[in-house]
Amino acid sequence: MVKNTKPAKASYRCAECGFEVAKWVGRCPECQAWGTVEERAPARSGLARIAAGAPSSPARRISEVDVEESKARPTGVDELDRVLGGGIVPGAVVLLAGEPGVGKSTLLLEVAHRWAEQGSAGSVLYVTGEESAGQVRLRAERTGNLHPEIFLAAESDLSAVLSHVQEVKPGLMIVDSVQTIQSTEDTGVVGGVTQVRAVASAVIALAKENALPVVLVGHVTKDGSIAGPRVLEHLVDVVLQFEGDRHSTLRLVRGVKNRYGPADEVGCFELRDDGIVGVPDPSGLFMNRKDVGVPGTAVTVVMEGKRPLLAEVQALVSKTGLPAPRRAVSDLDSARLAMILAVLERRGRVRLTDQDVFSAAVGGMRITEPAADLAIALAVASATVDAALPADVVAVGEVGLAGEIRRVTGVGRRLAEAARLGFTRALVPPDSGPLPPEIRALVVNDLGAALQVLYDVAKK
Repeated sequence: MVKNTKPAKASYRCAECGFEVAKWVGRCPECQAWGTVEERAPARSGLARIAAGAPSSPARRISEVDVEESKARPTGVDELDRVLGGGIVPGAVVLLAGEPGVGKSTLLLEVAHRWAEQGSAGSVLYVTGEESAGQVRLRAERTGNLHPEIFLAAESDLSAVLSHVQEVKPGLMIVDSVQTIQSTEDTGVVGGVTQVRAVASAVIALAKENALPVVLVGHVTKDGSIAGPRVLEHLVDVVLQFEGDRHSTLRLVRGVKNRYGPADEVGCFELRDDGIVGVPDPSGLFMNRKDVGVPGTAVTVVMEGKRPLLAEVQALVSKTGLPAPRRAVSDLDSARLAMILAVLERRGRVRLTDQDVFSAAVGGMRITEPAADLAIALAVASATVDAALPADVVAVGEVGLAGEIRRVTGVGRRLAEAARLGFTRALVPPDSGPLPPEIRALVVNDLGAALQVLYDVAKK
């Protein structure tokens, strides 16, 4: 009997979603991503077996594993350490992604300087593939981040980067950016799926073998997601999103994934001409305190990770001469605003069908949390009746389609932050749990009860 020796056919798999096709195509039929379909080696026979090899280290009981070497080391930048969970763990690989010009390189130069100042943490190897060493030096001079223990390497070849690591033996390595490094042993264009995966895998292996913390800078796509194969986010230990508006000095570092700490923390920074500075108390950036209330404004408290932040919402309502009134938003969810306006008109008897409505969040913060619904509704109603809410009132609560005010999480922490900044009264939904005694809570069951507070002020 002659065995069938016909070789198995190769298949093709999408690097983004894992969808398999019989032949190569330029665009994945499943996720519609371009250039992500790659050839996959034929599956080995089920009779094939892998021979057992010598382990790199013996297996130990989990209670016998030493954790001292795995404790986080502070970077020296307090707001970044907050997001990382206390610092960077030796051997951890951190991916920092953000739009061009948002300040990623400026932040990492600050991290390099603070790390080098600690002395005991070791030197810093800063690998730049996008700029020359002279350009990085000029930025370091401008921001005051020059230090003799920061080593610059303008390289785009992976083997050269590994040679620099062996020579410098740093305590921290920064790669800016991972999309600009190329591995000569792998095919594909620089920044492509194959190259990014190969470079990331090599850097991660280097970090684990040498207990070397590594920070990788990543690019983002037009929709704000991290560029490159999705496997890059799975391989690294920590994923941070660096956000900010070009027209604002506010910058947020948001934790997306963290194997060593909380994944929902947010660090606040202010980008200045002379560098980037952490803002430990950012509530003042998002509001403009006045002794007297202004029509069309309301203050709420949103949660960014575990941090409560006060934010001001503004609205302007004006008579329109167009058949379809305008609905314009800035740093708010447009779909959420449309729903709130419909509830206001149907349940709150606030006429808006012939009115243009403009609504915005102040200070550069984008608000998408449902807990700000009540403040948005009160701001629009306040602008409609031209009556201001008292300046010492905050509003927290989600507005339902039936007009009810629904409970949100962390009302106690939110009101404690409001009381710390001088607010004395708060409109809150029922069953909000224990509240701080420093602030007087006014429980409102529905939108009508909340609007009555505004109308009572208007009658005075």
